[in-house]
Amino acid sequence: MSVFSKISDDNKIYSGEHFFMIYDRYPVSPGHMLIISNEEKLDYFTLDKNEQSELSYLIEKAKEIIERDYRPDGYNIGMNCGVAAGQTVMHFHCHVIPRYLGDMKDPRGGIRHCLVGKGYYEV
Repeated sequence: MSVFSKISDDNKIYSGEHFFMIYDRYPVSPGHMLIISNEEKLDYFTLDKNEQSELSYLIEKAKEIIERDYRPDGYNIGMNCGVAAGQTVMHFHCHVIPRYLGDMKDPRGGIRHCLVGKGYYEV
């Protein structure tokens, strides 16, 4: 049983048919949310088409909830799929990370920088 399967209903911000949402216990920015599958699915690639469809809706829903209390300037949306990609909890979850102007020196490239030195490109 994963750590996500032990989350009590009173900690859930929103529940859908296949997923629920919580604020991340270790947020990288104010408002950082997780969308977590109700069933213990490994990663995005194990979700069926109905789950993938609901996930798209819930990403929008997470944005709406975040913007009630925070005023982010942008977002990173991410899923780690597999150990090599940094996945440490083997239960599907999607990060919705609000971003704020000035929260890091140079945010250009965003998630491209998950591999050190590989995110840069010429424009």
